[in-house]
Amino acid sequence: MQDYGVRDVERLLGLSRATLRALIASGFVSPARGPRNSWRFSFQDLIVLRTAQALVDANVSQRRITRSVRNLRRTLPDAMPLSGLSISAVADHVVVREGVRRWQAESGQYLLEFEGDPARGQLNVIEPVVAEEAATEDESQELIDLAAALESDDPAAAIEAYQRAIESDPSRLDARINLGRLLHESRRLTKAEEVYRAALDACGSEALLLFNLGVLLEDMNRRAAAVEAYTAALREDDSLADAHYNLALLYKQLGRPRDAIRHLALYRRLTQKRPTV
Repeated sequence: MQDYGVRDVERLLGLSRATLRALIASGFVSPARGPRNSWRFSFQDLIVLRTAQALVDANVSQRRITRSVRNLRRTLPDAMPLSGLSISAVADHVVVREGVRRWQAESGQYLLEFEGDPARGQLNVIEPVVAEEAATEDESQELIDLAAALESDDPAAAIEAYQRAIESDPSRLDARINLGRLLHESRRLTKAEEVYRAALDACGSEALLLFNLGVLLEDMNRRAAAVEAYTAALREDDSLADAHYNLALLYKQLGRPRDAIRHLALYRRLTQKRPTV
């Protein structure tokens, strides 16, 4: 399993080292020790730390964050991990949700449902304690945001994050498209096709999804299937210029010059460019 050093966390999440040390001291995360006794953070640690980042971005002071987390550690039983809670910023307070209960982390005061706005600045941490509870949209979005941040530096971790986002919310077509694209870029072509086909089954036809499938099928040298995918993409959105251009190239290769010319003309009309087929 991939792990991350302090510099990786600073670069990926933008947390200062002082905030990171305070959160570790508070027990918010418990990184392992690596060579020379350096901290090593897991993938789940990154998800938890993104919550801390969100609290900082919501103008909750570092002192209040760390004091709130210390209080949580004192009051919760050992069997209840912080990763099983939903932590939010409401005004300048840290608010904790466990199931239907909400309370202020510093004071322990319970809140009525109509007090504050728990959705404002909220980021859920890892997975709910109760496995049957549906994952929230915020959890899925956080995983997608994390995956996007990881794509350039750690594609394997980004793939894992997109997979978890889909598990959290199977309706997230954006996560499915991005996952398929990353798998394609890493030359895991068969797996990428499985992801795209599953997306079609789960989310229905969508132009970009079908276009990406067409590009993948071309790379797999399945030209007839690629033509079908591009044609389906254009049924969803006939203004998708790149699909017309790719079809023009494919039809030329397949010995269908009239179709090639027709799609090239449509491409030119949409882009006002004059490429040579």
